[in-house]
Amino acid sequence: MSELERITARRSELDALAEELGKRLGEVEAEREELVIAERVLHRLAEQDRAEVEAAARVAPVKAQVAGRAVLLIPHRGDAPDETALPDDYRKILAIVRSADGPVQVRTVGEELGLEVGLRGKLEPLRAKMTKLADRGWLHKRPNGRFTARR
Repeated sequence: MSELERITARRSELDALAEELGKRLGEVEAEREELVIAERVLHRLAEQDRAEVEAAARVAPVKAQVAGRAVLLIPHRGDAPDETALPDDYRKILAIVRSADGPVQVRTVGEELGLEVGLRGKLEPLRAKMTKLADRGWLHKRPNGRFTARR
């Protein structure tokens, strides 16, 4: 085989290899474009998930830190589908007020809960809870300081 034949044969091999590599490069570029699109879709889905979680967090009871303690924030009545969104002690207060024949004083609710109603300081946390329930629409606070259940 002459030198010219060897060069021609090698050039033919390299042309075939270049054609094969060109095809593979096209396949690689197409797959890279698909991955870019998939990445965009995943980012959009993650943003939607974050938005849904944030929306759910606005409706569901949220825990917050107050003086180093975790406390449960009370949702507004319109944000929560029912009173199961409330902590147990708030649900007990609601049940007592609902079972009363009319407007109730904080003292009456305190008696039902078994608190020492003779000490004013023992009723103030209860008054704060009942006021919070009234502020969130679960109870109605009358001008005379008594509470009734909202229907």
